[in-house]
Formats: sequence, C-alpha cells, structure tokens
Amino acid sequence: MFQTLVQFYQAIITRHPRLTLAFVFALAAGLALGLPNFKLDASSDSLTLEHDADLDYFREVYKRYQSGDFLVLTYKPQVDLFSDESVDTLKALRQDLLAVEGVVSATSMLDVPLLYSPRQTLTELAAAPRTLMTPGVDRQLAKQEFLTSPIYRDLLLSPDGQTTALLLNLAVDNHFIDLVRQRDSLRLLRDTQGLTEEEAAELERVTREFVDYRTAATARAHERVAEVRAIADTYRDRAEIFLGGVTMITADMIDFIRSDLVVFGTGVILFIIASLAFIFRQLRFVVLPLLTCVLTVVMMLGYLSWIDWRLTVISSNFVALLLIISLAITIHLVVRYREYHAANPHWPQSRLVMETVRFMARPCLYTALTTMVAFVSLVVSDIRPVMDFGWMMSIGLFVALVLSFLVIPAGLMLLPKGEPRDKGDTSHVLTLRFSRFTERYGVAVLLISVLAAVISGVGVTKLEVENRFIDYFRKDTEIYQGMLAIDQRLGGTTTLDIILDVDPELLLEKDKLYSGAGVGRVGDPFAEADPFDEPDPFERPEPLAQEDPFSETDPFSEKNPDSPGSSYWFTRLGLDEVEQLHDYLESLPEVGKVQSLATAYKVGRDINGGPLNDFELALIRQKLPAEVMDVLIAPYLSESANQTRIMLRAKETDPNLRRQELVEKIRHYAIEEVGFKPEQVNFTGLLVLYNNMLQSLFRSQIATLGAVFLGITAMFLVLFRSLTVALIAIIPNMLAAAVVLGGMGLAGVPLDMMTITIAATAVGIGVDDAIHYLHRFRREFAEVGDYMQCMHRAHASIGRAMFYTSVTIIAGFSILALSEFIPSIYFGLLTGLAMLAAIVASLTLLPKLILLTKPFGRERLADAALT
Repeated sequence: MFQTLVQFYQAIITRHPRLTLAFVFALAAGLALGLPNFKLDASSDSLTLEHDADLDYFREVYKRYQSGDFLVLTYKPQVDLFSDESVDTLKALRQDLLAVEGVVSATSMLDVPLLYSPRQTLTELAAAPRTLMTPGVDRQLAKQEFLTSPIYRDLLLSPDGQTTALLLNLAVDNHFIDLVRQRDSLRLLRDTQGLTEEEAAELERVTREFVDYRTAATARAHERVAEVRAIADTYRDRAEIFLGGVTMITADMIDFIRSDLVVFGTGVILFIIASLAFIFRQLRFVVLPLLTCVLTVVMMLGYLSWIDWRLTVISSNFVALLLIISLAITIHLVVRYREYHAANPHWPQSRLVMETVRFMARPCLYTALTTMVAFVSLVVSDIRPVMDFGWMMSIGLFVALVLSFLVIPAGLMLLPKGEPRDKGDTSHVLTLRFSRFTERYGVAVLLISVLAAVISGVGVTKLEVENRFIDYFRKDTEIYQGMLAIDQRLGGTTTLDIILDVDPELLLEKDKLYSGAGVGRVGDPFAEADPFDEPDPFERPEPLAQEDPFSETDPFSEKNPDSPGSSYWFTRLGLDEVEQLHDYLESLPEVGKVQSLATAYKVGRDINGGPLNDFELALIRQKLPAEVMDVLIAPYLSESANQTRIMLRAKETDPNLRRQELVEKIRHYAIEEVGFKPEQVNFTGLLVLYNNMLQSLFRSQIATLGAVFLGITAMFLVLFRSLTVALIAIIPNMLAAAVVLGGMGLAGVPLDMMTITIAATAVGIGVDDAIHYLHRFRREFAEVGDYMQCMHRAHASIGRAMFYTSVTIIAGFSILALSEFIPSIYFGLLTGLAMLAAIVASLTLLPKLILLTKPFGRERLADAALT
C-alpha cells in the first residue's frame, strides 16, 4: 500500500507537475471563495473559560437585575464644568447620544436627582425631585453633593471637579442571554453525559442561531460605537472626551485583530521575500517557497471562513505563525535540493527532486507531527480561544506539510535545473563554529546548561498571573486613555458584584411565621424564639388606619407579596449588615466606587434626621419617586430572589491590586466579621470572570507543558525507538522553554492569555531542529561511524538549514512587535527568545549529549582498533 502511494506521488510530481499545480490552485480558489464570509470574534464570550459556572451565574444575575451593557464618556471641558457654556454643551452632547440606536437612557450630572442641594424632606422628594437643570438650583451646592454625597461620590465627578462621566445605558439583550445559556447547558450535557439525537440536533440549531444572532449583534454594537465616536468628535474642540466600556473595547479589539492580520501578514511576506533572496539568491527559490506559504494561509483562512470558525485576539497571530512555520519546511527542502544539485550536477531534474523528497519526507513528517502534538496540547487548556488556536495551528501545519511536498517539487519539475549555486564548501559555515566549540568546550556546554536550568527554575517560581488589563494596550490608544481617566478620576473600571442571599434558615422561620405556627405574643408567634435582638424583620405591623394615605397600597398587604416589607434586605437588620460590608469595601485602597442599598439607608437616615425602624423604611420607600427609586434601590434589590447586590469597581491601575486576594479578603470579612454564612455570599462581575481566566493560566500552563513533553517524548520513542534518543532530544527543548518562562519570571512579565502559548509554540517549533539534526546525524553515522566527525558533518549540512530557519523564525516573530496589542508583542519577542535558546541548545547541548551517550551504537573506528 505504501509503495503504491509512493509510486503515485512520483508519477503525479514528475510526469504531471502542471496538473498537480492546477489542482492545488483550483482547490485554493474554491476555498478562497469563502473569504468574504471571514469573521473575527472579540466578544467577552471568546475570552472566558470553558464550562465556567461563574459565567453562567454572571449572565443570570445581569438578567435578573436587568443590568445591560453600557458606554462611558468622560467629559472635561476647557471652561469651568458648571458654567452655563459647559452645561449647555454637555446637554447637547447628551441629547445627541440619546438618539443613537440601542441607547435606552443616559445618566449624567444633569439628570440625576439632587437630595442635598439643599437637603430635601421626604415630602419634597415625593413632590418633584430636583436636578441640576431645575431652575434656581445652586450649582455650587450641587457640585458639593456630587463630590461628597454617598450616592454620587466617585461616580459622576472627579475629585478636582473638572471631569464628569456620561453613562449610556444599553438595552439588556435577554434573547442573547437565553440563547447562550441554552447552548452552554447543552454543551455541558454533551461533554459530561452525552446527547441524544434530538438533543444533538437541538444543540446544532441553537449554536447556529446563537452565532448568527451574535454576528448581527456585534455588527450593530460596532456601528453604535462608531456613531458615538463620531458624535463625540464633534465636541472634542470644546472638551477632552474619552470613550470607555466593554462594548467599545470589543469593537476596538476587532479593529486590532484586523490590523494585526494585515500588518503581520504583510510584514512576514515581505520578510520571507527578503530572507529567501538573501539566503538563496535565486528567483525560483524565492517564488516557490513564497507561493507555498501564501497558498497555505489562503486555504486555511478560506476553510475557516466556510465553516465559520472565527479568529480571536489570541489566534490573531495565526497567519504570521503559519507563514513562518510553512517557510521553515520549505527552507529545509530547498537546502537539501541545492546540496544534491551541488554534489550531483549530472543528475536529471526528476532524480534531484525525488531524492530530495525521499530524504526529507521522513524528518519533515516527524517535525510536522511533533509540532502538531505541541499545538494540540493546547486543547487541555480551559480557555476556549487557546483551544481553538491549538486546533487551527495543527490543521494549518498539516496543510503546510502537504503543500510543501506538492508545490515545490512540482514547481521545480517545470523549471530547468540550471547551474548549481551551492558549491558545498562548508569550511567557513557559521554553524561549524558551534560544533568546534562543543568539541573543545563540551564540559562548559554542560555547566552552562545546568546553570541556565537552575536560574530558569528560580525564575519559574516567580511567575505570576496577576496583570492589569489596561497594560494590554498602548498608551496612545483610546482604550488605555479612557480606562485611565475612568479609573483614576471616576471610581475605578473593573466591576465586581457581591450577591448576598437571605439565610435559608431565616426564610424557613418566615414561612413558619406566615403559616401561623408557634405560640407567643400577639402578632409574633416566634417572639420567645426570635434569634434577633432587633424586631423580627418579617413581623407584620398593625394595619394602617383607614385614613392613612398609603392604606390602599399597604406595603405589607397580602396582595403585595413582593413589597418592601417582605424583603429581609430592606429591614433595619438586613441593611445594617449590608452597610457594615459596604463601609469595609470603601476602606480598601484598591476599591473605588461602592454602591448598594446601604447608600439608600444612609440617605434615608439623613432625610429622617436619625435612625430608621422597619416601618419607617417601608414608608420612605413607598413615598420615593420613581426617579430616586431607580437610582437608590432598583439596581441592588431582587425581592423575588430574596437577594441584594453590592456593586463595586476595582481600580485597575492600582499596583497592589490582586484580584484573587481581593475576593478572598472580602469573603473572609463578610463571613467572619459581618456574620454571613458561606452559602449566602457569592461573587460575580467582570473581575471574577477575568480572575478565573488568569487563575486558569497556571493550571493550563502546567497542563499544556506536561502534555507537550509527554506527547513529544512518545513521538520520539515511536520515531527513533530509543528512550535515550527521546530524552536527549527533549532536554534541549525543555531548557529552551524553561529559559523563556524563567526569564519572564525574573523580568516580572506575567502570564496572560497570549504568553501561555509561548512554551508550547517554542517547544513545538524548536523540536523540529532536534529531529532534523538527529535524523541527519544518524545517517552520517551509518556512513562514517565516528561520532565527532558526524557532529561536524551534521553541523555543516543540516546545521545550515537549522540556522536559516531559526534566524527567519526569530526575525519573523519580531514582526509581532508592530502589534497594537501588548500581549502579541510579548508573544512575538519571547517566542523569538525561546527559538534563539532552542537553536543554540540544538547546536551545542544536543550534540554534546549525543557524544556522551553514543545512542547510535559503538564507533566503527574504535571497533577496528580493538580487532
């Protein structure tokens, strides 16, 4: 069977090269027809963990409280913020923004109710809430309220009084939430228990519906951000305006990905042309490898477009990486062809081509398989985009390997062989310096390697995952500037919600109370067993007098089961607990603005002129106008779920921010100091989701590295059938990975969603050098039988191809430094560093280990001397 395939391949390459190339071009053209459907994905859904229960809880909470997405504009006028000119400009800006499709409301200092300018009574509030636009309002008093009141402090006005925030509330997309939760529940069922045929069909239908809906929603969001920017631009001559918000970041990330694809692709292609021209100095050896690389990328992007598999920010370097790896395969083929041509100028072209293919097929197949194993190992990560990146690169490598062995041989068959340009003089080849160094200073090579391993080990222990999202972007980008302004002037950027549930035992007591069980004083059958010193929060007061103006809407009426009186959290006892936790959160230096029912509690005390009991709380809430209710109570209370929410924003720019420590610190205080039970305290918000992703990086890094080394070691065992060869091949690559990870730890560069792939990528590509070298060394040993001589010959031959490919890969990865996304820059430069360590180790440590272990048998010269 195998021989038949070889004969078929030889026939189509040597006898029908035009037909072969025509087939390749036709296939590429067919796949390229899908490119107009090529899409990018920068949604938050693409940066979360697989089967993350916290993500589902996040969606559930935001649907329950109807907390939609939002855009934030910071507004710093050139004149005094509270002057007529500035207020009129802000009013006009607000009106223009409200006309944008999808914006349901706008919150600004112009329209929020003023409660302290001057302080109002409950009756005054109920009659007509005052705002900054109310005639006769003292703007200086309003300014002081914005700066000092518990409601607006660090929310609407910066401490210097010159920058305000304009919050554009977007409609809650309940259909999106329902679709994604339905899809995720079916996915989880599929991965844990399996699906029936009906469930599998439902999953496919829901997934398609969700993808189509998300595509349309993303396009609308992108247009909305562009429209908001266009409106803001018309006011930038009068004020400094920055735009922020998740929707804006998502839109800009898509632009970054698109830009990176163009910049990386163009830059790498230009680099390929320059490097091939410099190395080979022949047009054919520039055109054929370049054609192979471009066809590989076109086919893969076309394939991804046809099946609607979208690139994310993590896979945005997919094109550049695939071009670089494809180039490495083609360089090895070209170098071997030129060696044969120089050594055997009389051979016909067909023999030169087929001998090159026969010699390089096995090592190229081995290198492609091991590199694919390295990328496939990324699927053990919990992060969906990392998993997708691994699969994309594995498929791309297969395509690159096949095309390299079709396009280059067939292309050469269509060209005359010409005169050899490679004369085979290897006496001054740079790589021989490495072999001579290894021969003379072998002990130093080992000592340096051990020292590097030790230092790297120390550095690895210093690796951490805590990083600031703001540092992912260049300082001249609007994302960075907007986040900085909001973070430092307006109370922080990253949201964290603390969800407090009522004690289940308290609910049980309430149910017993309403059922009339127990004995005790009139109106309270649990009087003697009441666990609280405070009045029973669920105790019903005597009915209001008939003449009471609120008797028809009695908050404690049986007809109003979701009334304020039926919620534990709007009682004095519940509010005291919330206020204690609220005040603690405000005392934390890494926490900015905190919002909760405690704010309403503080305002209520101010209005009442003293402490409040449960009945007074109910009356206050009953008389509050809707405008005040929407600010003070509605966002923080879900009576149907017996739940309250404390919202805070962490300061992303605080150098001491440690997300995991912050969450645990808050949890400890809530349980140990306030007295909540562990099951009552839950956390959600972007901070939790981002922290989950960060914390998974360590687990994913260990898992992927372990999978890489186990997989590649197993491949080596199959390929070389020797445990010794497998170990000495993997050691230099382990050292290269350790050097880059240790260097990151020592330099204080944290792991992020991009750098987590460096080790697997570096090992997957770097191991190619080890395979080519070992394969060539074994062949040389079969001819010469002397290990030292074989080392020099291997360095002079395959060592050149290794050097060429490594230099081109290192330089190619450096092009990623042109990215607008800082993690991509780190990925490019650090992967380049890893490849440098890998090639140096492959040309020094690897041959030294071969000389020490002699894995290919005894030297024939030594055997002859013994006889």
